[in-house]
Amino acid sequence: MRQFTLVRSGRRHTFDVFVRTIGAWWPVIPFSAGQERVRQVTFEQREGGRVYETWRDGAEVDWGRLLAWEPPRRFVLSWNMTPVATEVEFAFAELSPVLTRVAVEHRGWERLTDEQLAKDCALPGGYAAGAFARGWAQVLDRLATATGDASSASPAGFVDVPLNTL
Repeated sequence: MRQFTLVRSGRRHTFDVFVRTIGAWWPVIPFSAGQERVRQVTFEQREGGRVYETWRDGAEVDWGRLLAWEPPRRFVLSWNMTPVATEVEFAFAELSPVLTRVAVEHRGWERLTDEQLAKDCALPGGYAAGAFARGWAQVLDRLATATGDASSASPAGFVDVPLNTL
């Protein structure tokens, strides 16, 4: 599954907003384990670093680990927020000094059973019904807004890949 959006912001700024201020803009409701209990989301900015949420009571829940760390071009992380770990890659392509294409690729869906794919997740309908695509579109939109691009250069674009081919 791949999606992208265009953001009216330079690549370095867009990348930095993503990893340094994710706790301020990420839609933790519904896209986190702790929901309203989440106080912060942290990127340990290095290969092997954790990406995790911290709850108000101090509990930490891992979202994954950084498998590749190439600022400001891309990062890849294991994704523990699915029933079986998958992998997510974000790539930041500079189209001009003030325009960045942010692409997300979520892969590893073949690791999930049909039952896991059909079960409701953060959004109703389950992964098989496209909940993951709607979710990443929301994340990309929130990122665009957080960079200061209130208009968003484009809505999240889709390259839909049927789950049975992932």
